[in-house]
Amino acid sequence: MKNIKYSNVLWILAAVLLLGFYTLDLESEKASVFTMPDFSSTTEVPQSNNQNAPTLQDFNDAIVNIADQTNPTVVTVRVTKTVERQNPFSRFFGNPQGEPEQYRRQGLGSGVIVSQDGYILTNNHVVANADEVEVKFYDDTRTTAEVVGTDPQTDIAVLKVDTEDLNVIELGNSEQIRVGEMVLAIGSPLGAELAHSVSMGIVSAKDRHVGILAEQGGYERFIQTDAAINPGNSGGALVNMNGELIGINTAIASRSGGNDGIGFAVPINIAKSVMESIIEHGHVTRGYLGISMGGEVDATMAKALGLDQPYGVIVGSVEEDGPAKEAGLQEDDVIQAIDGEPIRNWGAFRTEIGTSSPGDEVELTINRDGDTRDITVTLGEMPDEMMANQNRPTDRESMDEQLGFSVRNLNSEIARQLQLDPGQEGVVVTEVTRGSNAQQQGLQRGDVIISVDRNPISSVGEFQEAVRSIAEGDDNVVLLQVLRGGNKQYIAFEL
Repeated sequence: MKNIKYSNVLWILAAVLLLGFYTLDLESEKASVFTMPDFSSTTEVPQSNNQNAPTLQDFNDAIVNIADQTNPTVVTVRVTKTVERQNPFSRFFGNPQGEPEQYRRQGLGSGVIVSQDGYILTNNHVVANADEVEVKFYDDTRTTAEVVGTDPQTDIAVLKVDTEDLNVIELGNSEQIRVGEMVLAIGSPLGAELAHSVSMGIVSAKDRHVGILAEQGGYERFIQTDAAINPGNSGGALVNMNGELIGINTAIASRSGGNDGIGFAVPINIAKSVMESIIEHGHVTRGYLGISMGGEVDATMAKALGLDQPYGVIVGSVEEDGPAKEAGLQEDDVIQAIDGEPIRNWGAFRTEIGTSSPGDEVELTINRDGDTRDITVTLGEMPDEMMANQNRPTDRESMDEQLGFSVRNLNSEIARQLQLDPGQEGVVVTEVTRGSNAQQQGLQRGDVIISVDRNPISSVGEFQEAVRSIAEGDDNVVLLQVLRGGNKQYIAFEL
């Protein structure tokens, strides 16, 4: 399918909004500069006879054209997983040992066709541990898909279908997006019957580090958007006004479990790098610097170190024979910028390195003993043992499967988004499996669990320990107290 550019859309919008207030010299070399008319003048201005002036209908038609061109490149992804669940009554029905029973669970998400070869980008959490994956195209045809590879650290997965004449979206450059520019979100929110829904919004923020992937050692540089994203949109497309794919929709911040105008997408530059690595190497390769963190620089730290700017990270140690050592980095150096961009925290810096490719060169601006200098480092490849530790399934993932939902620590940023007191303790529900006992009893994404079996909990560790104690007992009934919309309520379900 041919990919059509729509770079004039923003100019159309600007012209429509400013029509009658600004004048534009289209013949001059400064055609992008608007000049204000002299309202103090009494000179009559003749009406324009230009019949080609852009209209709101032109702008509307341009948006419709973008949707028409990109919607067919988005697919609905159906997955089937086999999971185990303890049935406390099974010993009465032919299972005297009370062993876990297996059952099949179905899930739904979205994906985006990115190559004529049949490669599709989606989220790792959509297809993780799937036994079967099926994609449904815009014309309602269906086919099975192969999971080529996954990357839990960026929540990206690559699928492959053997289908001809595919509609393919053009990839944009997520480094060039601007806060405030308009975007479309396309996917299958809430269910297959709502497939290929298109919503419109803007880029609300860039480079968001919200902690969704942090607890599993992930890398976050999310694009934030207010375009409507709901469960089922995961893996779908975030499209700019050129009709280009700039992000893979992956998560929302919500009090209700639905769209509250705060959605997050993995930048396409990261998703593309992960995809190319998986296709070329069969697994993800990551850039590696070879240092540990010795602290983050805030205003107080900057004052203590005599720094002019209150940002950066302190080098705690430098690995022998590593890329950092070879480039000349030293312990106690303060790295304040990478490729000219200020480093706000360790998570942002770690993500920038970890989503780069081995062999890439990065320029680090460091402060050493009060002197500022630039050091160019050629990144190495993250060692296999470090990659293995990152990708190894955890006890927490096993517990998530058993419970039918996942949680993460409640921090001040999430508390703010949920309009809770900054000091509120508990864990927030990030995902609820459709059909699980927890969902059937009413647990929702965005619920904040504050106690288990009437015992207060303040972290994921405490939550896991409490649930583990219940699972080892005789009742196997979990009693949760949750905060939802500022109100407390109890939810009980069987493991």
